[in-house]
Formats: sequence, C-alpha cells, structure tokens
Amino acid sequence: MPRMSARTAVLVAIALLAPWSAAAQSPPACDRACLTGILSGYVAGLAAKDPSKVSVADTVRITEDTKPIALGEGLWKTITALRPYRLDFIDVREGTAATFAVAEDAGKPALVAVRLKVVNRRITEIESMVVRSREEGVLFQPDNLQTPNAGMTYVPTPAERNPREDLVRIASLYPAGLRAGSFLNPDVPMSDDAYRFENGMKMAGPGCVFQPPSCQNMKAQKIPRLPGLTYRVVTVDEEMGTVLLWQNFGPGALPGAANASNTFVTFEAFKVYGGKIHAAEAILETLPIGAPSGWDK
Repeated sequence: MPRMSARTAVLVAIALLAPWSAAAQSPPACDRACLTGILSGYVAGLAAKDPSKVSVADTVRITEDTKPIALGEGLWKTITALRPYRLDFIDVREGTAATFAVAEDAGKPALVAVRLKVVNRRITEIESMVVRSREEGVLFQPDNLQTPNAGMTYVPTPAERNPREDLVRIASLYPAGLRAGSFLNPDVPMSDDAYRFENGMKMAGPGCVFQPPSCQNMKAQKIPRLPGLTYRVVTVDEEMGTVLLWQNFGPGALPGAANASNTFVTFEAFKVYGGKIHAAEAILETLPIGAPSGWDK
C-alpha cells in the first residue's frame, strides 16, 4: 500500500476537522428552554428598565403599538413593575417567543403583548402592544389577570395534539368566521365549553355576562361581520397546542359613528387540541383604520 505524502495527510486532516470546526463556531440551535430563557431575560430587563440585560442583534428592529422605537424607549421609560401574570407562546421551529403580561406603567396597570424573533440566540425583532386604559382598549380589566387561566395552561396529551398545519388551519377558521359574521357558517370547530377573554374580560363562554344569553355559547354568539379583517400567524406552539394570531379587524369593528374611523388590532391566542378550539385570549387596542402594523411586507 503506497504511503501518504505529508502534504496529502495535512489536507485529509483539514477535511476531516472542517465540519467539527464549523459546528464549534456556530451557536447551538435555540430549543424551547433557550427561547423561554431569552424571553425571560427580556422581561427581566424590561422590569428593571435596563436594556443592557437584553441580548439583541446589531440590526434589531423594534415597534411599540405599531410605531418604530429604539430599545429603551416607550414602556421601558415608564414601567415601574411587572405583575406576576405571564402567559408564554413558544415557537421552536420559527425561533419566535411571545408573551402576555401585566405591567405597572407609571404606577397604573397596563396590558402588554410582546413578540421576539431570535436568530443565533440574539433578538432580531421586537414587536409589542401596550394597552394603558379603557380609552385605548375599550375593554380593560387587568385586575382579572392574576394567573393564567387553566384553559390556556393545559398541556394536551400526545393523543390530543394536532399537527402544526392543522393547528394553523383550525385557528384560522376563527378570523374566517369574523369575516363572515358567524362562527356557525363557516363551521368553526369549538368545544362546548369554549371561552374567550379580551383585555381581561370574559366575552364568551359559560358564565359570560356580556350580552347574555348569546355570549354564553361562544360558537353561536352574535358577532359583527368584518369582511376587511386581516391577520398573520405570530407563533405556533405545537407542544402546548396554542396558535397566536395578529389581527386587524378593519372597518365596522367598533359601534357608533364616533368610532367609524377606528378599529381593533389584537394579539389573540387560540388553544387548539382534539381538532377544536377550546379557548381564546386576546390583548387588543384601538387604532385608526388603515394604520400600518409596522411589520407589513
């Protein structure tokens, strides 16, 4: 067997070591625990009013209530505390983490929704919504949000879980129902005890006192017809069976001539398992009709 020259031996060694070297230089994939940790770091930094605690990319892009801001502006300047309530949505495949929280803003409660995009373990996008009053959100009961509802924290069994594409399809039937003005046609699959909370207020489901008796059955509840509604998928948490949508309801969302120029914009989470929607919880605010989201393609 011919002997390998010294030069050839070096080349072979380099070829064998190259993949290991590349792997050592690339950060490991950010799994569920990693994304949750980055989200917790962001929340901790916000509570401390210390942006230096947040690991962001040099090109990070940030909006609050659809308007571009710099890290440290907006709620960062006025927050005084964070209450214990926190509901997370983790999308490992897309590297996205989101949360609902309740803050103390200049000593008064505020509802907060945040979406983080993570690449190479650094935050590249921060999208947030802050609802500070009934005037901003129409509905506003932050004191009702002490701990996450059991309906949203329930972990579906493996037999109950739906594939990612089915989670998105089922959740997307909800805005389709709003466009049609009915959850019955199209037939939006909902459990008999399905409920909906908006800004801390129970707006549908057993025990609902908003426009009873219609609201006590979420699927049969009277809803406005909103043909101009648009939405996008924010996160799909396959383990927890939650799909978070961003929705702009378009014209006709708010009653009365005084509200004709405004609409609802919402981060709304849907609990989906066993092929049905079991719960919906939203943080929403009013914005002028046609206002850009800050993330329009």
